[in-house]
Amino acid sequence: MKHVKYKFNPESLSFDKIRLGAKAIFLRLLAYLIASVLVAVVLNFMYGLFFDTPKEKALKREIAQMSLQYDLIHREMGNLETVIEHLQETDDNLYRTIFGAEPLQATQRQGGIGGVSRYNDLEGFNNSKLVIETVKKLDIIRKKVYVESKSFDELILLARQKEVMLRSIPAIIPISTKDLTRIASGFGLRIHPVYKISKFHAGMDFTAPLGTDVYASGDGTIESVSSSKRGMGNYIIVNHGFGYSSTYAHLESFNVKTGQKVHRGDIIGYVGNTGMSVAPHLHYEIRLNGVNVDPVNYFFNDLSPAEYETMIEIASKTGQSFD
Repeated sequence: MKHVKYKFNPESLSFDKIRLGAKAIFLRLLAYLIASVLVAVVLNFMYGLFFDTPKEKALKREIAQMSLQYDLIHREMGNLETVIEHLQETDDNLYRTIFGAEPLQATQRQGGIGGVSRYNDLEGFNNSKLVIETVKKLDIIRKKVYVESKSFDELILLARQKEVMLRSIPAIIPISTKDLTRIASGFGLRIHPVYKISKFHAGMDFTAPLGTDVYASGDGTIESVSSSKRGMGNYIIVNHGFGYSSTYAHLESFNVKTGQKVHRGDIIGYVGNTGMSVAPHLHYEIRLNGVNVDPVNYFFNDLSPAEYETMIEIASKTGQSFD
């Protein structure tokens, strides 16, 4: 049965049937429509609070996968840091020790990587903390790799210099020594052959026939070629660099000139008996930073351990020099 509404009319003292106009009907329908929309919005909101849409479910799965990938990246970066730390220890404790270089300071390896605002663009997201920690760790690794690469560049340069230095150090006996008895006198206090007094002998004497080849004991540059009838007679000085120089005295003649580059084993002159010399021999000296050192300590490229010990014994027992 249709519900009919009535309104009391005070003039006729009766109830009249209410008849709605078109406007009232429109407003009522509009109210119903707005109410329906509001109810639908509220229901949709409530549904969204407790249930995920298919798109949200897909996004959550993607986020979960990304979080897992970030965890895996963290583990890999941890392994990389371990490898880098091992390289740093080897660099400081082995490579730099070999080449005589100081270890890198901790401040060099752990320097800053940027200001506080560096990660501002990564703030404000659900996984901001995870992303920022990952980027920070990546920046630290990048910094360590950069510092270590620079350190290895320096080591390569040191290695090249070391190779040149090893070729330059006077490390062979300057004449052919098939017979170690050619060592006539060693380094230290010896009886002077002319004055017959104890005098410091600044090198080693090797007896050999006149004209025997004399070899450069290391790479270098001919610093001096001098002729004299006194003292060391005809002699050559080779500047090897790195603080080293070698002298070859009492020569008969020369095979080089001042300023010439020579390599270890090149013939630079010939054994003679010039200057203050009592018999054909080669007087050989090594200087390090301008100070005479015992040449016997620099023949490691020529002799076996047994021959080396024999040579030291012979050199120490000879009591008189030849010059």
